[in-house]
Amino acid sequence: MGIRGVAAIVGASETTRLGKIPDMSVLGLHLDAARNAVADCGIDPKEIDGVATTGSVNITPVSPVVISHYLGLTPKWIDSTSVGGGSFMMLVRHAAAAIATGMCQVALITHGESGRSGVGVPGMPPDRTSPWAQFERPYGPWGAPSLFPIGVLRFMKETGLTHEQLASVPVAQRKWAAMNPRALAREPITVEDVLASPLVAYPMHKMECCLVADGGGAVIITSAERARDMDLSHPPVYLLGAGESAETPMISQMQDMTTSRAFQVSGAAAFAESGVTQADVDHVMIYDAFAHNPIYGLEDLGFVGRGEAGEFIAAGNTAPGGSLPTNTNGGGLCYAHTGMYGMFAIQESVRQLRGTAPAQVDGVRISVAHGVAAYFAASGTLVLGNEIP
Repeated sequence: MGIRGVAAIVGASETTRLGKIPDMSVLGLHLDAARNAVADCGIDPKEIDGVATTGSVNITPVSPVVISHYLGLTPKWIDSTSVGGGSFMMLVRHAAAAIATGMCQVALITHGESGRSGVGVPGMPPDRTSPWAQFERPYGPWGAPSLFPIGVLRFMKETGLTHEQLASVPVAQRKWAAMNPRALAREPITVEDVLASPLVAYPMHKMECCLVADGGGAVIITSAERARDMDLSHPPVYLLGAGESAETPMISQMQDMTTSRAFQVSGAAAFAESGVTQADVDHVMIYDAFAHNPIYGLEDLGFVGRGEAGEFIAAGNTAPGGSLPTNTNGGGLCYAHTGMYGMFAIQESVRQLRGTAPAQVDGVRISVAHGVAAYFAASGTLVLGNEIP
């Protein structure tokens, strides 16, 4: 049984504030986002009978149990899939499956992180037994800037990707961010500016690395049939297809560090279920913790051929006025990045399909929201539409 057209996102909203929020804990951010999503669709909170949420892979300060308790809910279905920032794409898929099989009727998915202020985040114990602690850390990589882009130099060698093309990713996304009042980095930049910013871990410069922020978001999902009968101030956003996959917990053990098998599997599954092709897609959100993520995503999802993504972006195709508007909120590089960015990509896809985005693209009917999880370890892909083809 597929889930094409079975479920719809009827409520979607982010935290009231975004950026530096030292007066709110992680839990407070979750609850603020949930309240805003409920207000967005006008549903009675008592109708929510499914709750899902997730924390970072190593720290989970909240759970669906905690969220349910604070909202006064006793759900029939819960999910806490936690494989990284792309987990939210998977949670949307799981919620749709739960609705399709009658496990619940209305599902709430929340996200909140105090990524910048660290309020309500417990300390991480030393990690000595995990695969990456034993087989990668002794060689020097530590943290996202040195781990996540570990295959970029190989990608550059094999495909001819240049430093200038890599730098064009944040340049294109800054053009979108300039039109978005909530974006945390809105000043125009050039390729030269990016390459002149400090090196963080070669070849990644500071402007090719994501922002660090506090914030969150939430979505409310119900059946497509019910969504059509609701008195909404905006059109429902239908889930047309979804996929998920995992490859390896260690980037050094990827079969090929220049392509993600998880991307390929999750993307192919989502497109196959949706019945649409890449040519039908009007808008794309690709989780971009670092500048190379959209490059990998465009190629592995089949929007461009092998080795073509860098030139495609540098030519302006993903920027305003381009043939494939991508990361139109500014992305993790320019909009915000709390640590697990996937929820924000979904939020922007919803806004574009509703026609309410600050940097609105004309005529968006189908949007793809693609998430990466734990540095290429896993992936989730959603094909969303404002109608069921």
